[in-house]
This record gives sequence, C-alpha cells and structure tokens, in this order.
Amino acid sequence: MLVLKSILRNMVRVGTLTVIDAKGKPYVFAGESGPAVTIRLHDRRIPWGLALMPSLAAGEGYMDGRLTVDGGTIYDFLALMSQNMEVGGLNRIQAIWEITGSFFKRFQQFNPAGRAKKNVAHHYDLSSDLYELFLDRDKQYSCAYFVSPETDLETAQEHKKRHLAAKLLISPGQRILDIGSGWGGMGLYLARKTGAFITGVTLSEEQLQVSQERAEKEGLADQVAFHLRDYRAQTGTFDRIVSVGMFEHVGVGFYPHYFGKMKELLADNGIAVLHTIGRSGPPNVTDPWIRKYIFPGGYVPSLSEVTPVIERSGLVITDIEFIGPHYARTVRAWRKRFRANWNKVREIYDERFCRMWEFYLASSEIAFRHLGLTVFQIQMAHSHMAVPPTRDYISRLENKIGETAYEKSGIA
Repeated sequence: MLVLKSILRNMVRVGTLTVIDAKGKPYVFAGESGPAVTIRLHDRRIPWGLALMPSLAAGEGYMDGRLTVDGGTIYDFLALMSQNMEVGGLNRIQAIWEITGSFFKRFQQFNPAGRAKKNVAHHYDLSSDLYELFLDRDKQYSCAYFVSPETDLETAQEHKKRHLAAKLLISPGQRILDIGSGWGGMGLYLARKTGAFITGVTLSEEQLQVSQERAEKEGLADQVAFHLRDYRAQTGTFDRIVSVGMFEHVGVGFYPHYFGKMKELLADNGIAVLHTIGRSGPPNVTDPWIRKYIFPGGYVPSLSEVTPVIERSGLVITDIEFIGPHYARTVRAWRKRFRANWNKVREIYDERFCRMWEFYLASSEIAFRHLGLTVFQIQMAHSHMAVPPTRDYISRLENKIGETAYEKSGIA
C-alpha cells in the first residue's frame, strides 16, 4: 500500500476516496468538496497493480471480485478518479507506461485481413441476445444523436441515421457502400428512405447473418446486399460511401490503405462520410484493459492522425463535425439497460462477464465525459464542388428524410 498511498495522496484533489485494504484497514484521501467513494481491496497484490497499471488492475480486479465498491457502483469509482485526472493529469508512473506503450503502438494495431477478422469476432460475434439487451431496437452500436434533452435512445439513433443520410446527399437509384455494416440498420435505413442500392461489408459472421435475415424479412433483399468481406477486397464504383463505428478497428498503419481504397471506390462526383470515435487531444495509446478484453487491435485516433492521410490520398475534406457529448449520453443509456438486464446477461455468460461488460460501459462513458474522447463525422469528396457551399442543406434534408420514405416521394 505504500506506493499506492503516495500516488493517491497526490492524485485526489477533488472528493474523497476511502480505500480499505485486505486486512480491513481504511485509508482516506480527500481533496476539495466532491463525491465520496469507498473501495475495498480483497487481496494483498492488487495495490501494486493499481500503482503500476491502474486501468488493467482495476478492470481485472473488478471482474474477479478482488476490488469492490461499497455502497456504490464501479462507475462512481471511475468517475471520481477521472475527475481527478482532469485536474491533475497522469501520475509519473502512468506517464511512463504511456510513453513505453507508444513504442508498441503500431504492433498492437497491426490488422491485416486475417487478424482483423479474428479481432472483430472477439467482440462482434458474441451472442446477438447480449446486444439486444442494451441496444436500441435497430441494434445501432455507435453514437446516437440527441436533438433535445428529452430525446430517448430509440429516437436518437434514428436521428443519427437521418443526420448521416443528409450529409450523404443521396438520390434514388444511387449505389452506396456501407463499410462495417454491422447488423444492417444503417444500410436498411438508407434503402427505405432514399431508394438507393446498398452494398454492406462486415467481418462479423454473427452480424452478417442477422443483417441478411433482416433484409429478407423487410423485403429489401433485391435492394440491399450484405457480404462477409474485408473492405480491402471490395471492388466497383459507388456514388456514396458511409462507414460508421468501423474505423476504430483499422489501425494507424493501415490508414493509407483505408483512404486509398475509399478514393478508388468513390465515383468522381461521389461523397463519403466517416463516423468514428476520436481523441480531442494529441495521439495516445489504447487503454491496456480495453485492448486485452474488449477491442483487441483497436485504436481511437486524434484528428491529426487522420486528416493528413486523407489529404495525401487525394480526397478533399468537405465537412467535419464533433458530436462527442452525444456518445456520453448514448453509453449511459446502454449502461442503464445493461444493469437492468444483469440477470439475463448472466444466464447467457456468467457473473464475471457481467462485471467485465459493466466496467467497459462505465469506463467508456467516463472517457467521453472527462478524458477527452469525442466523435468525428468527416465528409469527403474528390472535389469541394460535390457538396453545397453552406451547411443548411443538412437540416433541410434531415426534415425531408424524417417526414417521408422513398416509396412515397424521393428526397432529392
């Protein structure tokens, strides 16, 4: 406890953290007025882990029941720690680990086709029943778009799809490529609303099966085709390209391949929109617990790592929007639904899985609230002339898309 005490004494500047060690001895660390949280450590080794690799030790400790929160949730503990990190930054040991991790960054994100498929399966080929317990009805697993404080998750996810559709400026009959098509919600939405023809590609066999079944059930199989295919293997020419929540799995070393392929596939007068989690600050490394248990091979980029590659690809950036606060609300809704369905998740997997997933959702929400994560929506084209000179077309098309489906009247 000696090293951990020294770190916490300097770190806790807001609120009060009480740590009860394996012998039952309490240690209190207090700063200015703020939330009070008590954690209990159930073995003698975990203080060393929290001192040296706090995220990994806290996550594994919570999963295994070796770290518990008295009278609260793991979210309360992580929120208190992140608020203090906002104030004081990383401690010296954490900073050293981040610098060390940066040397292995490219290796950790090395995602050739075979490895990329394996990494995707780790997360997205989990039981569909799991995702149905906390996602919206359309199984949108990306940032929603809340147009008011009263907007619920279901409506906000519809607004996200509508917002992206408006930025794509789709005309009936156009060909659209959906890179990372997931459970099919985005592609099916675009088909219903715009009369376009959709090609969706995913590396998840579980998601592919669900999306193909949905296309058949909705009578859109002649308009929407989903494939188990790496984006690098896609051929053809598309009027529009959309990619939502997939870019986080590409890896920095493959960004030139990604945007080079996008340029190759995009028609001369085409428009592409990329929706991805990003960092508000400079480049960093993937959290070690997230990399080990949730998203192997994953990485959240800074804008400075993305825009130069787009420029070198020959594509032109025509619009960038930041919607990070919307993801904090999205993940909070997921976390509440997940906790409400805890027993059902435990029937699918086990108690340790439930704690792992709760830690993932709680830490993700906190990262968007306190630790600088955001969401980029980047619109690209071969020429600035592909989109209108002012942004009011987005709200105009959103209204039109929301009011009518293609079958009644086209949007363009």
